[in-house]
Amino acid sequence: MENAGFRIYTKVNRPDQELIEGFRGLPVANIADEMNRFFCVDARIKPINKTPLLGPAFTVKARTADNLLFHKAIDLAQPGDIIVVDVQGDIVNSVTGEIMMREAVKKGVAGVVIDGAVRDVDALREMSTIAIYAAGVTPKGPYKDGPGEINVPISCGGIVVNPGDILVGDGDGIVVINPNDAPVILEKAKAKQAKEQAIFKAIEAGTRDKSWMEKELKARGCQIIEDYYK
Repeated sequence: MENAGFRIYTKVNRPDQELIEGFRGLPVANIADEMNRFFCVDARIKPINKTPLLGPAFTVKARTADNLLFHKAIDLAQPGDIIVVDVQGDIVNSVTGEIMMREAVKKGVAGVVIDGAVRDVDALREMSTIAIYAAGVTPKGPYKDGPGEINVPISCGGIVVNPGDILVGDGDGIVVINPNDAPVILEKAKAKQAKEQAIFKAIEAGTRDKSWMEKELKARGCQIIEDYYK
């Protein structure tokens, strides 16, 4: 019998691991630029620790203040997965803490992204093998009643995340990549990184060409006054 709102899909169409690994080390900002500056998770969802985020999404839609389905997701997730939890941005109650994250580490989960709150943050900051992002921190704990869903499309930080989407995160935040778009985005992001490296070298050498700036100012009618403000 169908039970919309309280069901679990156990299978995920994960992208090829080689494709995922191609994004390792690429700045999230560069990737986002090559996606027309879309598909970035809202800035309120911040890194809790310094571990880079990379992997396929394993999604959880949970009721606010409840982590029953989150617990089940840790049991079902495969090594390398990113568990993405949608609790509608609610930060009144945390939905995970040190115990659950220790279990996730033991399972080989690569990261968690929570559109909600966490607790035990001092311990979470010290975890180096799992990336943790959340919208807030509070000591107030969760309930375990359900309902919820696993591996369905969810909303996280204003972005739709589908099971199997590739997530990349660093200190700037998180970008969500559709696997069908990933090969082209990967090549563009690599080219952008190479271009930036060349710019860095030009800056150090004092040879960077910034004529583009003067052209833009002129094209937009910027007035330049060779005098003090009066």
